[in-house]
Amino acid sequence: MPHTTAPGPPPGARTIVVTGALIAAALTLTGCASSAPARLGSPSSAASPSPTEPLLTEQAGSGTSVGALVKGFPTQLVPVPDGATVLVSSAQPIDGGLTQISLNLRSAQDAAGLLAAVRGPLLAAGFHEAPPAQPDPGLAAQSSFSRSDGTELVLVGVLDRDGVRTLTLGGRVHV
Repeated sequence: MPHTTAPGPPPGARTIVVTGALIAAALTLTGCASSAPARLGSPSSAASPSPTEPLLTEQAGSGTSVGALVKGFPTQLVPVPDGATVLVSSAQPIDGGLTQISLNLRSAQDAAGLLAAVRGPLLAAGFHEAPPAQPDPGLAAQSSFSRSDGTELVLVGVLDRDGVRTLTLGGRVHV
């Protein structure tokens, strides 16, 4: 019997896998999950997003906002970088006085600049940065920040695709 290999993933599938892996890691480390599933477009729409393309096909939950910062999002701790467009944000109180946060935004700013814009306020607030031991080669920039013996944790990843960066941030913080 001849040896054959399965065809590779369709174009754009890596974008979904990398972003999905980062989000899954953030949710796993923070011990929280949303009750509403995310709706992703086809792989081709993920590879070249349209600014008018809807991100979610269902209404966002009470702690989530599409296209803007949700009320209660800790902007003093995680500000939106200049010139960035907020895609989705959330802030949900969880046990221990913590708030589960997530932020997805799009920007033309370079990956290092986006990470620096998030890094500065977190370090100033007493978080410690720990770059990944094994960086994901599909991400242009990534890091994690922790405070309070790891009780507070923020994971950040930046995907660089066709001259546009998408920053995904998730974690749990005291606000």
